[in-house]
Amino acid sequence: MSTPASPSAKRPPRPHRRPKKDPARIVAFKALRAVDERDAYANLILPSLLREAEQKGMDRRDAALATELVYGTLRMQGTYDAVISACIDRPLREVDPPVLDVLSLGAHQLLTTRIPSHAAVSATVELARVVLGDGRAKFVNAVLRRISAQDLETWVGQIAPPYEEDAEEHLAVVHSHPRWVVSALWDSLGRWQPQASGRAAVEELLAADNVRPAVTLVARPGRSTAAELREARPESEAGRWSPFAVRLAEGGEPGGIEAVREGRAGVQDEGSQLVALALAAAPVEGRDALWLDGCAGPGGKAALLAALAAERGAALVASEKQPHRARLVARALAGNPGPYTVITADGTRPAWAEGTFDRVLVDVPCSGLGALRRRPEARWRRRPEDIAGFGPLQRDLLRGAIKATRPGGVVGYATCSPHLAETRAVVDDVLREGLGVEWIDARPLLPEMPGLGEGPDVQLWPHLHGTDAMYLALFRRTA
Repeated sequence: MSTPASPSAKRPPRPHRRPKKDPARIVAFKALRAVDERDAYANLILPSLLREAEQKGMDRRDAALATELVYGTLRMQGTYDAVISACIDRPLREVDPPVLDVLSLGAHQLLTTRIPSHAAVSATVELARVVLGDGRAKFVNAVLRRISAQDLETWVGQIAPPYEEDAEEHLAVVHSHPRWVVSALWDSLGRWQPQASGRAAVEELLAADNVRPAVTLVARPGRSTAAELREARPESEAGRWSPFAVRLAEGGEPGGIEAVREGRAGVQDEGSQLVALALAAAPVEGRDALWLDGCAGPGGKAALLAALAAERGAALVASEKQPHRARLVARALAGNPGPYTVITADGTRPAWAEGTFDRVLVDVPCSGLGALRRRPEARWRRRPEDIAGFGPLQRDLLRGAIKATRPGGVVGYATCSPHLAETRAVVDDVLREGLGVEWIDARPLLPEMPGLGEGPDVQLWPHLHGTDAMYLALFRRTA
């Protein structure tokens, strides 16, 4: 007969509990690691991770949460780093990057989302157990509990220097931009909006960079219409400036729209549409039969230009230096009703004779500071020296575009950056070389748009126009 165990008998240890895997937070962590380790872009890596997770049963609600965690964490990374640094007893650089990614995800949930604090801490610690192990999960738990003791406003009041003492550093911490980016954007705003470039204006611009933009579609002329896209998504709305633009409601996915699947419409920011429309609307002298997109990849502007050219009986040559991007251009142009050609060529060593084209656009490689809403990781990846690195190529491409244009034809120089070194400085330097061009005032070609400055070139702004910060300068070749 067995004897019952006495109260003092030692109990067997509880079995080790396996951590619960949260699909949304696992996807978010993987995306942040890819951005950090492989310099991946979130808008490229996240969709593939979501598709993989959805095949394993992740629902739309979890997909939306993963998307918010990734983009929100990347946008506010600078502020969260400062908060985390205030909660640990070592330099931030000594924290392993995977641990810092988990802490940043937790900080975002605690300080910016509506997730209850206890749930945010619990879920993030559980994520840490899955991806980091029990030991480091304890560290994560301790730090998050310190972070949860105060809200974001209180933390910012502690970690940001007073505006009166250091305005740029204050704005950098509050709005989560590197200091040098704050300085560059402020300088550019002062150049283009001298009457509205004080603290309120620059804060409005920085805040706009931290708002996820709506998905904007373009109906390619002759192949689709904005009305067709609106009918496919009744909750959508017309674009503010482009007659071909349609803005989807928050969370709207374009993949289910027939015109998008068939390539008759695409995803394209309204600012990019306006650049192509302005080039197409600028008056030329004489014939108007052959157009060139000299930096065509990945193909959004080329597809719109090809459709506009086809309506006039003109042809487009879409040139792209990188073969894989040239393939993307060919895919974007497939099915265009008019003639077009896609070539792999270097605009600084052209495959065409001088004076060949009637209209030429070069949307040059740049820092991408105008698209921080869409690519928030770019603000942390870029360095001030990168700007100088782009300069020689940008000038060479503009020179090549001018030489490719016949007398009487039109040249457009565009870039998705408001940095003065990538915009007006490039244009001024090349025009001083006496290549035989004259300015065209681009403002009348963008009718009813406010805040375009004194001209003749224009700078678009997220906070004023709801677009990426595209820059455009137009010229007519005179000799």
